[in-house]
Amino acid sequence: MAASRGRISERRMKHPMLGLARHWLLFVNLLIALWVGLPWLAPVFMNLGWSSAAKVVYFLYSFQCHQLPERSYFLFGRQAMYSLAEIQTAWQTTTDPFTLRQFIGNPEMGWKVAWSDRMVSMYTSILFGGLLYGFVRKYQRPISFWTFAMLLLPMVIDGGTHMISDLEGIGQGFRDTNSWLQILTNNALSTAFYQGDALGSFNSWMRLITGILFGIALVGFAYPYINDSFADIVRGSESTLTKGFEE
Repeated sequence: MAASRGRISERRMKHPMLGLARHWLLFVNLLIALWVGLPWLAPVFMNLGWSSAAKVVYFLYSFQCHQLPERSYFLFGRQAMYSLAEIQTAWQTTTDPFTLRQFIGNPEMGWKVAWSDRMVSMYTSILFGGLLYGFVRKYQRPISFWTFAMLLLPMVIDGGTHMISDLEGIGQGFRDTNSWLQILTNNALSTAFYQGDALGSFNSWMRLITGILFGIALVGFAYPYINDSFADIVRGSESTLTKGFEE
């Protein structure tokens, strides 16, 4: 009798675990959607006058992102992004990143999303990649390690060169002027494309594209392995439950 009760208790415990294993992608997508959505609530909260709630969101995401305003989206203002010069005029004439990151916006310019455009593209692409994976996971195999590495390489190059450039000072490095690109393209495009971080500039396009490639790489490489692991758990649990009922 005691052994029978023990088996029943074990089966009850395995039911929630089995549900998690079967629907792991749903839970992961919901968690990522929450993580992706919260930074956008910060400007919404500011616009509603809920500054305390907004500052909590800004604080939480400050550990993950530099939150530089000239590389971030703004909501409820004149435009989606602002140049460093516009930020300096509205805030302080400084290139100190620790001072610049404190600027969250104002009623005229709107309010800053709680993480940068690169982070938006990275994590949003993971979310959309996870949603799309739900349609193909039955036959999608992991991409190779080398494909994974090649998809990450553009972000490594773009992020690495930005980091080196910023050592010269925000707004003063070679990735701010991109004079090298002007030479390569013989100044075929506008100055606004080459210089700065505004929406539509070369820098903003690179952060968008490399962030999307990052999301594709992560989902394409990791999710099939995770799916296989949970599938093994489901098969093992179902086999154990079947044996338990037979006994």
